[in-house]
Amino acid sequence: MAENVLYYGDNLDILRRYIKDETVDLIYLDPPFKSNQDYNVLFAEQNGSRSAAQIKAFEDTWEWNTIAAAAYQEIVESGHQRVSQAMQAFRTFLGENDMMAYLAMMAPRLVELQRVLKPTGSIYLHCDPTASHYLKILMDGVFGPKNFRNEIVWCYTRPSNVLKRFPRVHHILLFYTKGDEWTFNRDTVRIAYHPESEARSLRGPGVKSAMGMKGRDRLHPKGKIPEDWWVMPELQGNAAERLGYPTQKPEALLERVIKASSNEGDLILDPFCGCGTTIAVAQQLDRRWIGMDITHLSVNLIKHRLQNSFGEKVLQTYEVIGEPTDLAGAKELAKDDPFQFECWALGLVGARPVEKKKGADKGIDGRLYFHDEPDSSKAKTKQIILSVKAGHVTVSHVRDLRGVVEREKAAIGVLISIEKPTKPMRAEAASGGFYKSPWHKEPYPRLQIITIEELLNGKRIDCPPLGQVNVTFKKAPKAKDAPAEQLGFSS
Repeated sequence: MAENVLYYGDNLDILRRYIKDETVDLIYLDPPFKSNQDYNVLFAEQNGSRSAAQIKAFEDTWEWNTIAAAAYQEIVESGHQRVSQAMQAFRTFLGENDMMAYLAMMAPRLVELQRVLKPTGSIYLHCDPTASHYLKILMDGVFGPKNFRNEIVWCYTRPSNVLKRFPRVHHILLFYTKGDEWTFNRDTVRIAYHPESEARSLRGPGVKSAMGMKGRDRLHPKGKIPEDWWVMPELQGNAAERLGYPTQKPEALLERVIKASSNEGDLILDPFCGCGTTIAVAQQLDRRWIGMDITHLSVNLIKHRLQNSFGEKVLQTYEVIGEPTDLAGAKELAKDDPFQFECWALGLVGARPVEKKKGADKGIDGRLYFHDEPDSSKAKTKQIILSVKAGHVTVSHVRDLRGVVEREKAAIGVLISIEKPTKPMRAEAASGGFYKSPWHKEPYPRLQIITIEELLNGKRIDCPPLGQVNVTFKKAPKAKDAPAEQLGFSS
């Protein structure tokens, strides 16, 4: 069994079904912030234009409904007295509104995270000021006020045109432990002293400090331990590690958390892993990891990120649980959540989903981009159009795909179907002709039909070898041998 696991599904269900008591050394979670906005994954266009395609990753909106009410009732009656009291107080104060629904979602998950954390373990809850004050009270209820260690403020700068308030340019990390003993590797996260601090030390009178040290001896040769405010830039749009995921955090932030609060070989858990920054940093720092996300889009992005950063060998170090492994599972996913089925099916061929909008993308569920010119300096971006069908398919679907391929001037069109194609469908696809690559002698069918069962058995699109020329996703940078801590200065 692989030592690392990536789970698809609801993290509350996964925690209860799969994660044993007191097995995790460090938890980092960056849940939705109750910001009342949709989060979109941005994909830069491949034709050089400044526009960007985007698809919705998740909706960060909450409402008080029967599901929220049931979650509230369950946690209130769970027997966890402090949490029950906190939730009842929240409801008295907030009423039955969206924030209350958000807290009802978070409470049982935090209880489960406390259960799986080792007695010496630590947890960092990343949030913004929208809900941080409520979450701190909830964390006090789950972990106990005495186990609160820090409220860390992550500070950064960005342009702002707000006129009637101060720009909001910080996040909060609530750092708690499970018990009185915990891992804290202070020497691994030291940062440089501010130059003025060094100058003051050098010109000081040499009087002994409270610790019995004089002058420069008071400055540790490796630097100082960061205070509870961390100055680190947020990811810019042109950053090498930027993958387009809306809530992606800089690797330097996770490096500091993981280095400080875990050791090599320890188990790190991220129940809202998004595009996998926690996972990538844990892999780089020789920690074991568990990641969870409720969207196949995130799971696919993480797979690409790991492979791009660590190479093919990384595939042997982790397994994915929760994805369909047979036709019956695929049909069940298609029935339960058609959009997630579509994302999963596209992930089988390495394609990215497209935003569902009227006009240009009509009839297109996914795209693959590739280069296949012999002269890379003159390479033109070509595309493969994909259409995913979970229901009944007929020859008209192949004709529609043919029209889209012609309209988009695509090299190849692929219909992915749960059902097996009929004889007329195969005939229509055969009449579509061939795409001839300037790089390869053999022609490729312009219209192709592949079933889910065939994909699960290893069949792939008949096209130029995408392992060499695929430019569908922005590639994560190669992992560094020893990732450098992003240093900040403070006096």
